[in-house]
Amino acid sequence: MNGANDGYANPNAVVDTAWVADHLDDPGVRLVEVSGDRRQYDAGHIPGALWMDWRTDLQCQSIRDFVTREAFETLLASCGIATEATVVLYGDHANRYAAAAFWFFKLYGHRDCRILDGGRDKWVAEDRPLSREIPRYSPATYRAQPVDLALRAFRDQVLAHVFAGLPLIDVRSRGEFDGGPAEGHAGEPAGAACRGAQRAGHIPNARNVPWSDATHPDGTFKRAGELRDLYLAAGIGPHEPVITYSHSGVRSGHTWFVLSQLLGYPDVRNYDGGWSEWGSLVRAPIEHPPGQALPGEK
Repeated sequence: MNGANDGYANPNAVVDTAWVADHLDDPGVRLVEVSGDRRQYDAGHIPGALWMDWRTDLQCQSIRDFVTREAFETLLASCGIATEATVVLYGDHANRYAAAAFWFFKLYGHRDCRILDGGRDKWVAEDRPLSREIPRYSPATYRAQPVDLALRAFRDQVLAHVFAGLPLIDVRSRGEFDGGPAEGHAGEPAGAACRGAQRAGHIPNARNVPWSDATHPDGTFKRAGELRDLYLAAGIGPHEPVITYSHSGVRSGHTWFVLSQLLGYPDVRNYDGGWSEWGSLVRAPIEHPPGQALPGEK
């Protein structure tokens, strides 16, 4: 584990590259690389690591929702992941997909889930071994828990949260928060700012703390004290329920992990519908520019 994570509320939620290297042959540990693009995995991954696609493996393709409890059990069992296994998730881009997958695993009650601090990029930067071999594990027995909806927010809950004056964290870039182009889409015309939503802006009561502010340039998480200062400066403390959101729940899953696992905030929900849903809802209040509701909204 990291020497820097002593102050985390759940110090077991994060492991470092040395810990992973020491457990490559541990039959009780399963490494899983999570992303939306398999090409990097195929080019070389941590030896023994499985692959999961955030969009196709963990989300239902017929409705906009996650896979069912039964489908999740089947997926993990077929990957050789037992109920009691220690699952270490990692990916690129400072683990944003991996942290979102951690949130999803917790929705179905997986007990021992961890994140490789710094993810794929740190492993590669340290010139640690990579493999192109696709691991094959014997099928396991996996039993998920009933879905824990206390970790997830839906649109009506978000609306009630807004009307109650409770805080939300918009973890998108400052430009997206203010109605500009979506992250990674600089240079697109203004009409593309919503990226799948009809309007741009942010949800009322939301404070903008970009997800990547919680990490160092190498993708590792900041120390607990730095993280506390970051969110307290935005008026986000552990004494109120908090909802995180991004465009579609990935980046906000990363912030959910930081708040719930590293800082121990007791009531954090991820609104995975995100701006892709909220920005197209009829009569859903928005602010754009900051502090100004659009005419005709309430």
